[in-house]
Amino acid sequence: MNTIVPLTLAYFVVLFALAWPLSRWLARLAGDGPAALAGVDRSVMKILGTRVDHNMNWREYATALVAFNALGALLLYALQRVQGMLPLNPAGMTAVEPSLAFNTAMSFITNTNWQAYSGESTMSHLTQMLGLTVQNFLSAATGIAVAFALIRSFLRAKNPGIGNFWLDLWRITVYVLLPISIVYALVLVSTGVIQNFSAPTQATTLEGVKQMLAQGPVASQEAIKMLGTNGGGFFNANSAHPYENPTAVSNFLEMLSMFLLPASIVLCFGRMLKKYREGLVIVGAMMLMFLAMLAVITHFEMAGNPLLGKLGVDQVASAMQAGGNMEGKEVRFGQAASVLFTTITTSTSCGAVNTMHDSLTAMGGLVPLWLIQLGEVVFGGVGTGFYTIMIYALIGVFVIGLMIGRTPEYLGKKVEAHEIKLASLAMLMSPVIILVGASIAVLNPQGLAGISNPGPHGFSQILYAYSSATNNNGSAFAGLNANTPFFNETLAFCMWFGRFTVIVPVLAIAGSLAAKKTVPVSAGTLPTDTLQFALVLAGTVILVGALTFLPALALGPIAEHFLLLAQ
Repeated sequence: MNTIVPLTLAYFVVLFALAWPLSRWLARLAGDGPAALAGVDRSVMKILGTRVDHNMNWREYATALVAFNALGALLLYALQRVQGMLPLNPAGMTAVEPSLAFNTAMSFITNTNWQAYSGESTMSHLTQMLGLTVQNFLSAATGIAVAFALIRSFLRAKNPGIGNFWLDLWRITVYVLLPISIVYALVLVSTGVIQNFSAPTQATTLEGVKQMLAQGPVASQEAIKMLGTNGGGFFNANSAHPYENPTAVSNFLEMLSMFLLPASIVLCFGRMLKKYREGLVIVGAMMLMFLAMLAVITHFEMAGNPLLGKLGVDQVASAMQAGGNMEGKEVRFGQAASVLFTTITTSTSCGAVNTMHDSLTAMGGLVPLWLIQLGEVVFGGVGTGFYTIMIYALIGVFVIGLMIGRTPEYLGKKVEAHEIKLASLAMLMSPVIILVGASIAVLNPQGLAGISNPGPHGFSQILYAYSSATNNNGSAFAGLNANTPFFNETLAFCMWFGRFTVIVPVLAIAGSLAAKKTVPVSAGTLPTDTLQFALVLAGTVILVGALTFLPALALGPIAEHFLLLAQ
């Protein structure tokens, strides 16, 4: 506990020192764009058959976005199926099995990066680079593009246009994600992350046993995996693997990169509105929820396993041991860096792990599970966190307006029945998909066959899988055997619909708000740039999450916790 406070403080100081200038660059890209690159933008848009000044309405924007992602899924599926006949395959990987290829295609297209396979023994170098890494860029750019469209809707009046999807995709990918990832990958290489095209290398352990060590272009995938809150590891162990995350420095950088763009986008929102406090209020609400969740997981992981405590096992931190529950954690990171990483990765839609979530204590495991179920709005994924918490902001403004008898307004736009219906649809679709999917799995012998621990923990494994897939996180309670046709197919559908049943209503809201006139501020306007509104926003998120998922959580981690105490 004594190290988590300074580590967290240092983390947020560095984060906002980087996010503030990056938000300025994002604001330029979401606006007219840098003048020096205008000619490049025009040329690229001409090649794509559109114009820089083409202002799409929300239906055009949504159609282009969904069609582009559907095509990407088809191409990624095909690449996996024929990888055995393609070059850059020194380990001789064969074609990926159809249900797994389908699951992986949906996973990387939707920014989920759920992995029901071991990357080092399933995917060729070409598939990792041309398929998975490319989609890490494009899925992240898609999320940011939706955030840009929503921000513009508050800036425009009686103009149904919300931007040009193709221009947004181009600018975000080439002017933001690519340059940062190149620099970031080189920094990771300097810390010890590998980057090569070699076949697996044979090594001899200290015991004299021969072992094959997988090789490959790891740093280039690791950079966008973390920056784009994708989460898919080159290796099965993900960021717990020393080739992906070798040192405390690389671990800090990986944690930093997960929040960098989500925080920058929220600050970009306030900057574009020229109302910086609006962005800071949203950041404040996110910080309140994050710190509360971090405190809970830290407490239970440092307390250790209650069963071991009853047996007299020393679990107190000392000079000789990290203390607490170290099962499934890397000794080189310890408790503080492990619980901070876990909270960050499930606050965002990243899903990268440097510790095994299945080995967390019962109540420690509740934290990442609930963070995912909240819609990952605590900073959230790139773009997704911003536009999801804006849904809660609209709901909060509407409820407060009803309570005090005023017409709800948010940032100069009247919030009416049409927007609330769309916001409710976007907010409720994920819980429906999660709970229905998990229910089908626990009632199906094929679903029950995958759990490794019967009882409440087994239910938590299934609930976590469908929560992670639907909310596009990608982490897992790794004790679940999810590489079966049943899980591959059902989780793939959850990923697709979990992604686009939120994006499409958000774009519809953006189109509706952009077409409205701007209402001037009056004495009856609800202030949304205050601490009180930050508390209301955080409270709305927590209340909706509790009402929706508390019964399911009571059957899983909460029941497991009390069963452990009773033994």
